[in-house]
Amino acid sequence: MKPSLSAAEFFAAKLAYEIDPADLAADRAAGAPVTVIDTRSEASWSQGRIPGAVHIPNADLDKRISEFAGDRDSPIVVYCWGPGCNGSTRGALILANLGYTNVRELIGGFEYWAREGLATVSDEGRGRRAPDPLTAPVR
Repeated sequence: MKPSLSAAEFFAAKLAYEIDPADLAADRAAGAPVTVIDTRSEASWSQGRIPGAVHIPNADLDKRISEFAGDRDSPIVVYCWGPGCNGSTRGALILANLGYTNVRELIGGFEYWAREGLATVSDEGRGRRAPDPLTAPVR
């Protein structure tokens, strides 16, 4: 069976719909307007999250997204725990079905954000882990 996409089309689509933690951090540091949505549970959110993210579990996404996203072309990044969690994929699909056209999924989710040594916040306060040498350069 011949694939419906060429390899180049497939990888271009992946890059259009996914973003990694380092690129998201760089975009935010450069002032790019992006709404970051955490789709996890309340307990997960309390334990740790990306600073500035908005907490909207998938069950509420269709009802609450308009509170945080601008128009349907506004950049949105969704995340969940990590590679073993498909909550961000479900969230991105919900948003795409609602007509949002600039939705991306954070590769690796909160796990890889934290493992790369990027800033996090929890109900206890702000923090930053040392980068994991398997995910980011250690200086």
